[in-house]
Order: sequence, then C-alpha cells, then structure tokens
Amino acid sequence: MSKRKESASVDFNPLEFTILDSLNEGVFTVDRNWRITSFNHAAEQLTGIPREQALGCRCSEVFRASICEKNCALRRTIDSGMPVVDATAHIVNQRGQRLPIRIATALLKDPTGAIIGGVETFQDLTQVEQLRKELQARYSFEDIIGRSPMMTQLFDILPQIAASSSTVLIEGPSGTGKELFARAIHHLSPRKGKPFVAVNCAALPDTLLESELFGFKAGAFTDARHDKPGRFALADGGTIFLDEIGDISPAMQVRLLRVLQEREIEPLGGIKPIPVDVRVITATNKDLTELVSQGTFREDLYYRVRVVYLKLPRLAQRREDIPLLLEHLISKFNHLQNKNIAGVSDEVMARLMEHDFPGNVRELENIIEQAFVLCRSGLIEMKHLPIDLRTDASNAPGETRHLLLAAMEKATIENALRRHSGNRSQAAADLGINPSTLYRKIRAYGIVPPPEDGRSNRR
Repeated sequence: MSKRKESASVDFNPLEFTILDSLNEGVFTVDRNWRITSFNHAAEQLTGIPREQALGCRCSEVFRASICEKNCALRRTIDSGMPVVDATAHIVNQRGQRLPIRIATALLKDPTGAIIGGVETFQDLTQVEQLRKELQARYSFEDIIGRSPMMTQLFDILPQIAASSSTVLIEGPSGTGKELFARAIHHLSPRKGKPFVAVNCAALPDTLLESELFGFKAGAFTDARHDKPGRFALADGGTIFLDEIGDISPAMQVRLLRVLQEREIEPLGGIKPIPVDVRVITATNKDLTELVSQGTFREDLYYRVRVVYLKLPRLAQRREDIPLLLEHLISKFNHLQNKNIAGVSDEVMARLMEHDFPGNVRELENIIEQAFVLCRSGLIEMKHLPIDLRTDASNAPGETRHLLLAAMEKATIENALRRHSGNRSQAAADLGINPSTLYRKIRAYGIVPPPEDGRSNRR
C-alpha cells in the first residue's frame, strides 16, 4: 500500500471527531484526487488498517473492493452529484478476509458550495450474509475453504464449469464436500435462480428411487391417489444432483441413460414422455472406471455422466488447508453456539496436522463440534478431542513432521501476538526470542498481526 501523504485530512473539530468515531458504521472522506482525508474508528476496525496509515492513500489501495475499478459508488456520486444508497460490495481486510458491506455515498462540499470530494459510509454485512445462507441454504465459491495447490486448481476451473450446461461427475471420498462443490457450480451458473435438487441414490431402494426421480401418475400403484412430480420435474430449469451414482442398480442405470440421452422423463403409470430442462451433476465415492471394468456400471452411462470430471482430494492430501479450515469452523461454531473460543492449542494443532482424517472435512467438523461442547475455556485443548486423538505427534514421518513443526511454530507465534494484542516486542519476550527473529518469522509465515498493533500491514 502506498504511504504517500499528498492530501491533508479534513478539518473536523473535536466534537465532530468524537461523533464520527462513535458510529458503528465505517466512514471515510476523499478529495478530488481520491486520496483519503478522514477515516473513523469503525473504518479502522473493519479494514484492519490504522487511521494514520490510511490517510493520504488512494481509497482503492485501502479497500481493495470488488467495485473499485469498474463501478465505484463514490465516483458515480462525484460525477453525477447524486448520492448512492444501499449499494453492496466486498472488501478485503488486512487479514485477507473477504467482507460483504453495504455502501452509501454523498458529496463533500466546502462552505461556498464547491465540491471538494466525497464521503462514504459502509456497514459490515457478515452476520446478515451468514443468516441469509443459513436460511436459504445457498452456497457459493467462497464457501469452499482451501488455499492448497490442489484446491486452487479446482477453484480456477469452477467458474468455467459453472458457465456451461455440461453434465458433471464429481469423484471423491466421503466427507470431501462433493455436494458443496455441486451447489457452488449451480450457484455460479446461469441457472442459479432456479431449483437445486439433491438426491442420495444410495439411500433409496429401486422402487422408491424411480418414483422419486421421475414421479408417478394417479393409479400407477395401490396408494397412488394423486399425481406426484419427480425430482427431475421439480428441478426443471435448474440443477439436479445425483449423489452416490455408483450405487444405482443396472435397471435404474438404463432409465437414467435414457433421460440423459433424450432429455425427457416418463412418470410411473404415464404414457407420454415429459421434456425437462435440467443440468445433471453426479457424484460418487467409488471409482466408476473400476465398476465399468467389473461390469457393474454401464460404460455408455459412464461416458454420459463423465462429460466434465472433478476429482476432490482427501483432506490428508491437502494438510496445509487444515489451519484455514480450523479458523473457519471455529468462527462458524462460535456464531452458532454463542461462544468466544479463540482457537486451538499448539498441541491440538500438531495432532490434527498429523491425523489422516479418513472422514475428511466432515470428520474435522465433527471433531471441532465435539470440542465446542466440552470446552469451557477460550482455547480447545487435547482433553476436548475424541479419546482416539489424544496422542502426541512425535512419531510423525519426515515430511509430515516438517509440516507439523511449521504449523506449531506459526500457531505459537499467532497465539503470542494475540495474547499481547499484537505487541511484537512483548510477544518476542514471551516466546524467548529476539524481536528481529520474530519479525523474520512473521514475514516467512505470512502472519498478519492483530489490528490493535497499529502496524498490521507492515512486513
């Protein structure tokens, strides 16, 4: 971020400063050169950037907002003279977190009426966004957690997959988030305003699965008193997600193949096919190529469902994502259970980094949920983990051991900074290391100190 101070701050009297700093909404002003001239306390808290650091910088450098380049609300106001109310955007704070915000803008004039800049207020919508997701059960790109190379590669291609209408096959072990990826594809696609319908094919016997998928007409069987639309019909215009596709019977495979070929369904007891406009996403925890070679899965159906193919990695294949997932899950359960748990102990971090996670991300979520039930302090410790996990990490193999040690060291530094409100000198003394050593490790691990430090974006 540029630290040039080419613009003086707006001359507010002490009372005006007090008023601005008492607001829960972030407030800042800019001059005609788009340099920040005032920056209140709420703006500091939301962005993680101290006032003295923001003043004189271009607002786009500070906020890194989604609308800065092409659709700046403040620019529209200064150009048109018209205020903007209730615009929405995302900003990226100093911790790298993407925050949803609501924006309002107005002109800033001097006593003569001349336009000298603009003022913008912004409000954190994180809680509102979380509630919306919980109520609507909608998922987007941002809900998939991971920064490992494997996940980054998937993220890179996900928007292109979503933009198409091709059938998708998602393979991966149980607990890797196959439905989450399917929902993300739907939500990013042109069909996002239409239904997303999920069906677990392994949970139903053939007779029930057929009626669930394709529906039935009144009189089709003894208890069929009324017509019932199937899941394909309910998903018309949207997306149907067929989970555990590898478990369907040969007879059902034939029915599904016809639907994919003809793009029409025939309800039980019906005599006339019904066309459907549905995108099909399938998923399995089995190796379909192996099932084809065994003769238990039709080869022609395999090539129909495997137009676009995604292979999700096991959590053990992306261990570097575990600290990020932990941060996400702790934030999630703090919100759901109204707790304020800061994180996990160094020992817990090391143990989780070495664990193989046969249940993948779902297992990690269950572990943290149990820990939240048992934890009565501000830190999850070994005693809060399931009994089979209460061992040390001393026997980890070489590469894994290196990851564990790095994760432990990073977590230890972060905890020390948190204990001392970001004061690096005190944290270094607490850790028993030279401050220069601490600064070097902060840079090496990409650690962003708490905003209370007043130096959170210095490297």
